[in-house]
Amino acid sequence: MKFDTVIIGGGLSGLVSGIESAKSGRKTAVISAGQSALHFWSGSFEFLCNENNEQVVENPVGRASLLPDGHPYRKIGVERTASLLRKTAPLLAEAGINVSGTLERNHYRITPLGFMKPAWLTLDDYFSFERPEDLKGKKAVIVNIKGYIDFYPSFLKAGLNGLGMECRSVDVNIPQLDILRRSTTEMRATNISRFLKNDAVDALAKEINRTVAGADMVIMPAILGIFSDEPVKRLRHGVDCPVYFIATTPASVPGVRCQLALKDLFMRSGGYFLPGDMVTRGDFSNHRLVKVYTANFGDIPVEADNYVMSTGSFFGHGLIADLHRIYEPVFGLDVEAGESRTDWYDKNFYNAQPYMSYGVLTDSKFRPSIKGETIENLYATGALLSGFNALKEGSGAGITLATVFHAAEESARQ
Repeated sequence: MKFDTVIIGGGLSGLVSGIESAKSGRKTAVISAGQSALHFWSGSFEFLCNENNEQVVENPVGRASLLPDGHPYRKIGVERTASLLRKTAPLLAEAGINVSGTLERNHYRITPLGFMKPAWLTLDDYFSFERPEDLKGKKAVIVNIKGYIDFYPSFLKAGLNGLGMECRSVDVNIPQLDILRRSTTEMRATNISRFLKNDAVDALAKEINRTVAGADMVIMPAILGIFSDEPVKRLRHGVDCPVYFIATTPASVPGVRCQLALKDLFMRSGGYFLPGDMVTRGDFSNHRLVKVYTANFGDIPVEADNYVMSTGSFFGHGLIADLHRIYEPVFGLDVEAGESRTDWYDKNFYNAQPYMSYGVLTDSKFRPSIKGETIENLYATGALLSGFNALKEGSGAGITLATVFHAAEESARQ
């Protein structure tokens, strides 16, 4: 099988990379092992949210220019990074995913436990706000589904009340969910979402309307619309006041919907999606990757002019740590990591952990190397890269998307 571009990994990084490649007219394949980090998505993307001591960044683009030279934003160039990331919202909208936000100023979202966190982009139907003072005096009804245990109204109520809101919480029930309620193990967001459609959504809206007297808004868990946002729109239309959603514990219904929507856009753009498979090794010649082999195809190679590695960090098994070393398991790419296991961590749990910034070493074009020799037609993107701490910085999605767009443009020049 011969392609112009092969992308290894089918999460946010891999799918956006595939979309960019396919839309440019290149014959593109995405090899995806299965679920991705999108299944844990909060509904928001971050660009640069936190400074030292977790202070919120007020001027994200300006603050990015002060990051270390090896940081992905600095390697791309901050102005160019900002320009590339402005492509994100239109691309998501083309996939049917509508978000709001700006690179110039972080807004806020509320976590499932009621904490306020900054964000760059957030789904339009999620609860977000520009400033904490905007919430003072607002009245909200926090609605949960009876028997759904992965949502925490008491924590959410306490957090919002602390920001000056007046909140009360209620449980509602509709008979269409009784079949799930027979077992608490079935009352999960992804299961519930399969039943909340058509007449069930109308019944839910009717029950919610019994609770909204005097409220400015309804806040509820994001448990509608796993395959499309049509149930979300239907519920919001049927409820007598604005409805906003809060992320639940995984699996994330909007995250699954986002992955399916991006996959659909990739395939509509002419891409080839190879699910349930993983690259196991590759052949190299003259500093180029010439073919890869997968678990499913065995000795039948997949060939391309260019390759993109979007396999993630430790969470996605893009990096592996054993007792003695940290390594990239597919090709043995050069990795920036501490030599000794004791170098990988800080004994103070609350400090930045060194291993969080470990990753694959690349040149300015995000081409990785093996034993110091750059692979000329291979690009690494997203969480696989070294030089940043996404958790402490609040930068994971921004780095993923910026490096994907940058690598797409660089590979197009080959």
